[in-house]
Amino acid sequence: MARRDETETTTLPRPQRLALLALGYLCLALAVIGAVLPVMPTTIFLLIAAWAFGRASPTLQAKLLNHPRFGPGLRAWRAHGAISLRAKRAALSVMAVSWIVMTLALRSWLASGIAGACMLAVGIYIGTRPSGPS
Repeated sequence: MARRDETETTTLPRPQRLALLALGYLCLALAVIGAVLPVMPTTIFLLIAAWAFGRASPTLQAKLLNHPRFGPGLRAWRAHGAISLRAKRAALSVMAVSWIVMTLALRSWLASGIAGACMLAVGIYIGTRPSGPS
């Protein structure tokens, strides 16, 4: 994955840079909400925020990548496409519990089957990612 240097990112047209900054901050806010509410994802929003900040502001990207709580996971994903074993267990457990609760609450085999198939696909993807540097 090619990295952009700071001179390249600062030469973006102002509207594009502002749009990327807005996207980064929006995704960061959604990630914070997701860290508090178990029904909302955190990681995908952090990944998008890191990408947007990387294009618009290397300083903000560096702050996010060096964050004590979220930085290690972001750096592992960026460098190796890795998801920690702890994060895998948490994601798969929450998906399984969510599917069970949804199935019992909706009592619709069609909705349960569609959601279950989507969760299974995501679960397989998560499970097949490396747990650390290869």
